[in-house]
Amino acid sequence: MLSAHHSGPGLTCSEDFFPSLRLIPLPVTVTRLLIVIPTLDQSGAEKQFALLAGGLPKDRFEIRVVALSRGGPFEASLHAAGIPYSILGKRWRLDPRTILRLRREIQEFRPDVVLSGLFAANASVRLATWRLHPRPVTIISERCVDSWKAGWQLWLDRRLQKRTDCLVANSQSVSGFYAAQGFPRDKIRVIPNGVDRPAAPAVSRTDFLQQCQLPEDAKVIMYVGRLAPQKRLKCLIWAMQILRQADPRAYFLIIGTGPDAEMLRFYARDVESISHIRFLGHRQDAGSLLQHCDVFWLASEFEGMSNSLMEAMACGKPVVVSDIPPNRELVRHEQDGYLITLGDSVGFSQFTGKLLADADLAARLGKSGQDRMEQEFSTEQMVSRYAALVQEELVRLRS
Repeated sequence: MLSAHHSGPGLTCSEDFFPSLRLIPLPVTVTRLLIVIPTLDQSGAEKQFALLAGGLPKDRFEIRVVALSRGGPFEASLHAAGIPYSILGKRWRLDPRTILRLRREIQEFRPDVVLSGLFAANASVRLATWRLHPRPVTIISERCVDSWKAGWQLWLDRRLQKRTDCLVANSQSVSGFYAAQGFPRDKIRVIPNGVDRPAAPAVSRTDFLQQCQLPEDAKVIMYVGRLAPQKRLKCLIWAMQILRQADPRAYFLIIGTGPDAEMLRFYARDVESISHIRFLGHRQDAGSLLQHCDVFWLASEFEGMSNSLMEAMACGKPVVVSDIPPNRELVRHEQDGYLITLGDSVGFSQFTGKLLADADLAARLGKSGQDRMEQEFSTEQMVSRYAALVQEELVRLRS
């Protein structure tokens, strides 16, 4: 196609020079993309897919979302972005009726690409597209080092590899885990989670401290996430017992729910740290409340790429986290925060005490982490990487 202006000196290619020439803009190709996830709950993976669906350019993508089991808070964000979605009401881990309903959704929408996330959706999509012609490009996404998977789940993953065009991992650790399970390395891509600085909290720090029945001079340490065994919250509760004796201003706020909730409350009472711990349960404003913390804690034994850790760093908060590979991809020791040996409660207490005692150090580490999130892990970057991958896979498989 001729451009409007030639690069040669003094020579233009315009409608005035060639009166009969009319420049016709090239048509924009729209990719039909179906995103399949287990739920629309307020969880990390669901949040990433909601951000992706809302962030992809509408002039290049026609998007639909399918939630296999149930809706949830992210329905509102999809509705606000004008993205149609379906909820299929899945009842069992692999529900044949839901797989048939998903197959009908695919046949009706006729997507160019199906992108799914987490085991239930990844398995259902690949079963639903069996012997489907034409079969859409199938991209699955794994979000964690899934050491929890049972033998039958790993077996099914392997059986469905041939129906998978690409696997997206959200960290190098997840990529390595699935490569070790036998997934072809040349079909694995790493796209980190995206994060933006959370919105300002609706409540002031003073009011928040009052709501939590904390003194005005409290130093707030915060955890946000599921209360589950792999998060090693007992390690943090014991760290709080040590820390509060060195600095009585320190308080630990635990935001989230999960199977360990009741056990952790009993444990906090048993080790006599309950006076300096608040269990706040599920909070839809958890991301914005991170701006009220002084230090963020994460003691997990495995992760994919922690959204709450990234959000804390995006808020400019120093972090003290377990020294596991996914956390190392985000946190540079003594530059953005501190990496602590797995299970080392004393280490968590020691380095948190150091941050609470030195405001300049805490501010420097927090700013370093915030800059890193903005420069390397923004939502805009995550969305553009997925957009590029989808186009890359379409070209590769159709050429």
